[in-house]
Amino acid sequence: MSKPTHTRIRMFNTKDTYPNQALNNDLCQAVRAGNTVYVRGQVGTDFEGNLVGLGDAGKQAEQAMKNIKQLLEEAGSDLSHIVKTTTYIIDPRYREPVYLEVGKWLKGVFPISTGLVVSALAQPQWLVEIDVIAVIPEEDA
Repeated sequence: MSKPTHTRIRMFNTKDTYPNQALNNDLCQAVRAGNTVYVRGQVGTDFEGNLVGLGDAGKQAEQAMKNIKQLLEEAGSDLSHIVKTTTYIIDPRYREPVYLEVGKWLKGVFPISTGLVVSALAQPQWLVEIDVIAVIPEEDA
């Protein structure tokens, strides 16, 4: 393998993260590539593996945004530098509570946004998943 050109943040293997599934993939929570930060889809699970908001899409969105904030900070960015969000929900009725919560975190940021209703997420208790792309300002890159 060649020398890595990106900074990988919070690396993990899926066999440890998802012991209920027969997976063995090396992944990370975020990647900093140049002045761009790509954050893996975040759900209502904290970094210790605890689900927050069982059955509550708004609470799961809140936890996802907490995770995103922390990951961006670890990468040298912050919520104000998000340029794109992608939000996945499993029921169109979750749109309002999820987007109200995300809106609290991104007030005044004005990112572009894609929202999708999907039939399911990777774990049955997950109701929402949010991924983002952000930048690191040139003076900090």
